[in-house]
Amino acid sequence: MAEDTVSASKPVRRRASRAAGPARGTASPAAGVTLEAPKPFKVRLSRPAPPPRRQPNRALVVWVSLATVFVAAAVTGLFTWLAFDSNQHIEAAADRNQRFVDTASQTVVNMFSYNQNSIDESVNRFVNGTSGPLHDMMSQPGNVENLKAIFRDTNASSEAVINGAAMEGKVDEVAKNVAVLVSVRVTVTDLDGVNSPSRPYRLRVIVHEDDNGHMTAYDLKYPDGGN
Repeated sequence: MAEDTVSASKPVRRRASRAAGPARGTASPAAGVTLEAPKPFKVRLSRPAPPPRRQPNRALVVWVSLATVFVAAAVTGLFTWLAFDSNQHIEAAADRNQRFVDTASQTVVNMFSYNQNSIDESVNRFVNGTSGPLHDMMSQPGNVENLKAIFRDTNASSEAVINGAAMEGKVDEVAKNVAVLVSVRVTVTDLDGVNSPSRPYRLRVIVHEDDNGHMTAYDLKYPDGGN
């Protein structure tokens, strides 16, 4: 009796029970099934577009292009003209120098060349090609006639051949004079046609240019001194 009373007053604990299988809310993978890892997601970033280009001023571009072409043509023309002008000056200077040399050479030829039939013409040609101190000397009374007499007394003719001639230094642009060295070989032939041995001479001829560009023999000296 007492046992029945104790049993009735003591609560009876029920043992919890659940169905077989995984707990609720937890999924169990199926046997033999492989799960793939998620693929990375690629995000494409577009590059920012360049700012819109400003439309060029077409008229300004045309004017700038024309100005550039004009300047280039002007510069090219200027350099061409300068080169042409420089060449002209060089050629003119070379021609002038050559005329100095030619005048000196012709003076020496006129001085040493003559024949018995043309002594007067030969001597006068030489004197007419002189100026300055040389002309003053030849213009002294009797000098021209004495030179003609000397040529006649030789009873011969003379021929001068220029071996070489060159300017000595630059032209004196104030006095318009320049010295020219002349090398000449003179051969005298008698009336029978017999040639004497040729004789070489070296002379320094001072050539003068007047305001009209006419050139004459201003003075004549031997390189080792004397007139």
